[in-house]
Amino acid sequence: MEPRWKPNIYENDRGIFAVFPELCKGCGLCIEKCPTKVIEWSKELAFNGSPTVEPRMTGCIVCGTCQTVCPDAAIAIFRHDRKNPPAGEPRTTAAPTR
Repeated sequence: MEPRWKPNIYENDRGIFAVFPELCKGCGLCIEKCPTKVIEWSKELAFNGSPTVEPRMTGCIVCGTCQTVCPDAAIAIFRHDRKNPPAGEPRTTAAPTR
């Protein structure tokens, strides 16, 4: 069965940043709270017609702050090393596939 929502997947050597445009309402909390300021507005529109977000992965430290502050669970972070799960939470779901 095909997943109901398809994420936009971004990856670097530290991990994977997945954005679900169907869940993003364009509130901008992730942009505001990102400690490295690498999240920006995307040209792609969210379900409600507002812009969704995308990271510049060259500077993303995969800390999980964006995942934590997103009120709609539109962002999922998966660290490659799994030694330090984002936002202090153990990850029990598998990383999305491309």
